[in-house]
Amino acid sequence: MFQRIGIIVKRGDERVAGTLDRLVAYLQARSIDIAIEAESAPPRAATDISRVPRDTLGRTSQLVMVIGGDGTFLSAARSLVDYDVPLLGINVARLGFLTDLNPLELSEPLDAILAGNFQEERRFLLKTRIARGSTHAFQATALNDVVVHKSNIARLIEFETYIDTHLVYRQRSDGLIVSTPTGSTAYALAGGGPILRPSLDAIVLVPICPHTLSNRPLVVDMNSRIEVILNPNDQAEGHLTCDGQTAVALLPGDRVIIEKKRRRIRMIHPPGYDYFATLRSKLGWNSEGQPRC
Repeated sequence: MFQRIGIIVKRGDERVAGTLDRLVAYLQARSIDIAIEAESAPPRAATDISRVPRDTLGRTSQLVMVIGGDGTFLSAARSLVDYDVPLLGINVARLGFLTDLNPLELSEPLDAILAGNFQEERRFLLKTRIARGSTHAFQATALNDVVVHKSNIARLIEFETYIDTHLVYRQRSDGLIVSTPTGSTAYALAGGGPILRPSLDAIVLVPICPHTLSNRPLVVDMNSRIEVILNPNDQAEGHLTCDGQTAVALLPGDRVIIEKKRRRIRMIHPPGYDYFATLRSKLGWNSEGQPRC
């Protein structure tokens, strides 16, 4: 079913080399055309594989396999979403909420996937931009979350939050996490937010260490337009971060506008994939010492 497969690997991680070798041997034995992202390819990767820029992978691949952890997958998703190419994750990191396959047990699930037996889902991303006066100073996308936060100085920032032009609150805090359902198991969860099933069309707003105890996480429709306006008289240093990977400094009076991105990312899962089984495994539910019904 997939005859042209692209590969992206976690940069600078020695653990990916063995997995990459096994994956390449598996695919070559099935006469599948392979290309690897040039920037992330390990030096010792097979020399008979085409090395191409990431955008070329997006344009020419029928499937892109991502070897790494959730961070590598997030980066791939942001850069490839507009090419509408499905992504499949192979986990060589710690948690791996987004990377399904065990690198030591590739053959069986890949046999099924290449035969067309898999689950596909589409997850939405957020697009954000900074309005600074009459100009747009920055724009980016995020699969997990967009975070407005203070710098490393131990000082609160002040801002107002609007949803569809309605004022929600004026807040002094360490910041605000605006998360997709995909990101609800990441920073938003650490901040006390709820876990959202990925199929939900919702966005969660999670205050970071708010100065008032009445501030609580808020879930809104995914079509909401969220705007965070920094107090123009507050000189505390703020930042905007997307997926914990893309960051830019904010100035007093900046307006951070966050909306759903129109195009969704396509994710491939092996047969038998169960989101709740992933939660049980990654979060240690039903482990020893926890009560069972």
